[in-house]
Amino acid sequence: MTAPVPTPPSRAERALGAVVGSAVGDALGAPFEFGPEGAFSARFPEPGRGGEMCGGGGWDPGEATDDTQMAVLIAESLLECGRLDPRDVFRRFRRWAAAGPKDIGLQTEAVLGSGDPWDTAAALHFQVNGRGAGNGALMRAAPAAVHFASRGRDATMDAARRLAALTHGDRAAWEGTAVFHELVRVALSGGDPLAAVPGTLDALHPDHRGRYAAVLAADWHPDLATEFNGAVWPCLGSAVWALRTTSSYEDAVRAAIDLGGDTDTVAAVTGGLAGAVYGIAAVPERWTGPLHVPLPGFGGRVLRAGDLAGLAGRLCG
Repeated sequence: MTAPVPTPPSRAERALGAVVGSAVGDALGAPFEFGPEGAFSARFPEPGRGGEMCGGGGWDPGEATDDTQMAVLIAESLLECGRLDPRDVFRRFRRWAAAGPKDIGLQTEAVLGSGDPWDTAAALHFQVNGRGAGNGALMRAAPAAVHFASRGRDATMDAARRLAALTHGDRAAWEGTAVFHELVRVALSGGDPLAAVPGTLDALHPDHRGRYAAVLAADWHPDLATEFNGAVWPCLGSAVWALRTTSSYEDAVRAAIDLGGDTDTVAAVTGGLAGAVYGIAAVPERWTGPLHVPLPGFGGRVLRAGDLAGLAGRLCG
């Protein structure tokens, strides 16, 4: 007897998968940050046995990091303002940073703590330090990718660049975030984000097209990276590699964490992409159950998976 063909996820299910899936990847990867390759599978060799939301390294089991905290701040700004208001997003970022979150990227902390205006702080930091291509804008992009997906390729990629530029002065960070937005947009519509890579590369700034073409190529492997995966291009390349070489949300996220290095962010980016492809039903409940997102600076609020799903539903509504 022929097995029934599974019903593809709806657009709404894919949107929930992207937002919740990114947060889950973040929380799963956090305890393994800066650890060796294969550490996740060494500790949890049998998928599905539970316990993977283990905590450690200063993180409680299921606790999301700055990746998801900043993503939530973007989501809530978009919903409360009814549009992309970069000044408002920056204000929320600065309030959060001033509250002393457990983790915050050095570059992001410097920009938000500089006292410079929202529209010049990142550019001034980059002008002085020459460093601005970290993955700190890419890590928080899932909610905005969901929100702007219905507006087409140009609009979603432009929104990605504007949000990235709030904390990252190097255009490389803008372009990587724009690629993520576009691949999520394609996935939400039921398309193949891997097949969309060539067209997405064509839409990038010419100065950065070659670098992203290299890490997004079908034959690229994270072992070929010339920089640590805390940089935006190998981080994105690793996430796309994890999606390309696996066939489920769970396997993609496991593969991402097993790369070692900046595991929370690589898994967050992978989880956003894989969640958009496979939908919320593919994200294991044993992972969403313990998930929680503290929001320092915002009255002690802690969001759970249901809260993130509610945000995602409103973002794509």
